[in-house]
Amino acid sequence: MDDWRLNGQEQFLLGVKLIKKRFKYRGGYDHRHCDFCWDKISEEKEDLNIGYCSSLSDDHWVCETCFNDFKDMFKWTVIDETAE
Repeated sequence: MDDWRLNGQEQFLLGVKLIKKRFKYRGGYDHRHCDFCWDKISEEKEDLNIGYCSSLSDDHWVCETCFNDFKDMFKWTVIDETAE
């Protein structure tokens, strides 16, 4: 697939379990960016507030659009914390 958003993310996101959750500031970082399109994810109204993050850490975030575009290619499984 020839997509400007693909830049080697398979090295750290291929086949991982992602957690769909609302972003919460926990010290250190008041926002994150989607690892694909760089959209901002934070608690602010003007930003995305929900995304998918890596289950081992909050280091890697994926926005809803990129998640839907790449979920099959990256073979992600999801835990949805937004339903709780």
